Amino acid sequence: MKRTAWIGIAGLAAWAAGLSAEAAPRDAKADVKAAAKKLQDASGYSWVSTPKSEGGGGGGQNRFQPGPTEGKLEKDGAVWVKSTQGDTSSEAYLKAGKVAVKTADGWKAGSEFQGGQAGGQGRRDPAAGMARRLQNFKAPAVDAEGLVDKAGDLKDEGEGVFSGALTEEGAKALLTFGGRPGGNNNAPQISDPKGTVKFWIKEGTLIKYEVNTQGKITFNNNDREINRTTTVEFKDVGSTKVEVPEDAKKKLE
Repeated sequence: MKRTAWIGIAGLAAWAAGLSAEAAPRDAKADVKAAAKKLQDASGYSWVSTPKSEGGGGGGQNRFQPGPTEGKLEKDGAVWVKSTQGDTSSEAYLKAGKVAVKTADGWKAGSEFQGGQAGGQGRRDPAAGMARRLQNFKAPAVDAEGLVDKAGDLKDEGEGVFSGALTEEGAKALLTFGGRPGGNNNAPQISDPKGTVKFWIKEGTLIKYEVNTQGKITFNNNDREINRTTTVEFKDVGSTKVEVPEDAKKKLE
């Protein structure tokens, strides 16, 4: 009788333990990181990054509002990037740390731009700006994984959607594009940094993310209110190919 009772109690304990395991909350951050990693491991993908600024900083003038950036990436291969602002666009290829940018005079290697962005008569040169930005290029799937660490807790909203608030340090890093504010008198000063992140996952792969950052940047005694949202959407995962023109290939050698 005692043996029968003991077996019954042991079985009940095992059943309760199974229920506890099933009821244990999933690690939302781990789920999002795994989805971003799956995207990184794909043979290739395409993306569109769309920025939007509200409030200060843009002065309400659309010509200063950055347009979308399109991209294609092949794992262990080349990356193609095209950015648009108003009626001006810049196109470039990146491979093994080398950059080739399309200019009015043909393709140029990143090393051919001498640091400045000035074009003729003091105008900013979009091609030079593109070359400079791509020196620190980070693939969007890698960027998404890093965003998880800049967030506090992530909430599973269901149907593959996860969201949460950025930490103060995470928002501050994004407002300064990864720089180190406040380290010296010439560095931008950040006030009231905050923001949110949101991720969309389908079949275990990241298909979209959105990050909003807000705060005030003070630089050279000038204040600028920031309220910026960037949405990145992925497509053609596993089927994207990047074909590099011959003239651009020469600049990547």
